[in-house]
Amino acid sequence: MPSVYLETYGCQMNVADSELMLGKLAAAGYSHTQNPEGADVILVNTCAVRDNAEQRVLGRLGELRRHMHRDTVLGVTGCMAQRLGSRILDANSRVSLVVGPDAYRALPELIDGARRGERFTATDFDLEEHYDDFQARRFEGVKAWIPVQRGCDYRCTYCIVPYTRGSERSRAMADVVRETREVVEQGLTEVVLLGQTVNSWNDGSGDFGDLLRAVGAVEGIRRVRYTSPHPNDFTDSVIAAMAEVETVCEHVHLPMQSGSSAMLKRMLRRYTRDGYLDCVARMRSAIPDLSITTDIIVGFPGETDAEFAETLSLVRAVGFDDAFTFKFSPREGTPATRLPAELTVPEEVVDARYEELLALVRAIARSRNMARLGQRREVLVEKAARKGGDLLQARSRDFRTVMVPAEAAAIGDYLTVELTGTTGSTFTGTPVVERAHLPLAN
Repeated sequence: MPSVYLETYGCQMNVADSELMLGKLAAAGYSHTQNPEGADVILVNTCAVRDNAEQRVLGRLGELRRHMHRDTVLGVTGCMAQRLGSRILDANSRVSLVVGPDAYRALPELIDGARRGERFTATDFDLEEHYDDFQARRFEGVKAWIPVQRGCDYRCTYCIVPYTRGSERSRAMADVVRETREVVEQGLTEVVLLGQTVNSWNDGSGDFGDLLRAVGAVEGIRRVRYTSPHPNDFTDSVIAAMAEVETVCEHVHLPMQSGSSAMLKRMLRRYTRDGYLDCVARMRSAIPDLSITTDIIVGFPGETDAEFAETLSLVRAVGFDDAFTFKFSPREGTPATRLPAELTVPEEVVDARYEELLALVRAIARSRNMARLGQRREVLVEKAARKGGDLLQARSRDFRTVMVPAEAAAIGDYLTVELTGTTGSTFTGTPVVERAHLPLAN
């Protein structure tokens, strides 16, 4: 069997797409190898959200050449492939394939052509494609990524996604539920529903709240997560489902991007500071123990000291459990690149604001985590800790990372642990032996 090696960069949607590609290639007679050395096919599944992600891929393509034999096929897939198209072929003579997110169905045939010496670019959008008949080759181990929506219609001024993923379209609920049942048959109990603005999902038969109820009711599922939602699409129906469906986890990743209404308008986020706070308040009212994480951009064109101060104050007001913080990265073709040059924030100012924001986020997260010491959590053991010796990495329902002492055989198990220590961002936990309550002897 010819072998295929695949590296994945970027978001969870890319991870899910990599699993779909591996499944498609397995059905076509390819074996998956964990080592690029001597692989017959090397694929790099890419991200285009920030420039540094693309630069990493370009450097990695050069590194991979030393692992290739004369007939190895080297391909670039994903959002960077969609964005740059044939420019990748022009810049790298060893790349034979450039395949966008809607062209994976043709991957075996494209590889066959490349093995005959041909070079291909496949970047046409297909607004009907959901890969419903693909059997994903899952490699995450204890959870399943399930795409329920592709593309995005919001078109924020800084974002490349609508240009690399196309317009929004929702997968049919019946297909999502069928795949969830298949996941259970494979022995997995946690699913993560994926979409660019996942809570705007609507297949014509119901909204995202209905989808949460349907997936959460599948027998054998213990945890349902989703990412990434948009603040505008948290209807009462969606929030009610989050609160009422037992399997839906008490965590939401709610991108904020900025705490300034003026800045949000320039970003075309379509909500205000007060609108974001109202969304948080409605969710916390329905789910008091909800954990909230977020995304924040620093240095968007025109950001003033006062607008950055508003971002800091909103971070304090919400009290996020964690945040992914980013320096603005201009992406070719997005409206933000057409803003007047005088709005560009000096690099040294961006760096200083980034460090100030990061320090605040970490301080708040540490304070909130210190208050949780001594509490008990159900955790799902996911994998060996990278720097934990005999520790395993586990995840609580509210998305806390917990390091627990356990044997490798416990991966995939649910444990009850007591939170005994924290670095500020992660916890250590001690497994608790639950004792049955016995009546006192007379």
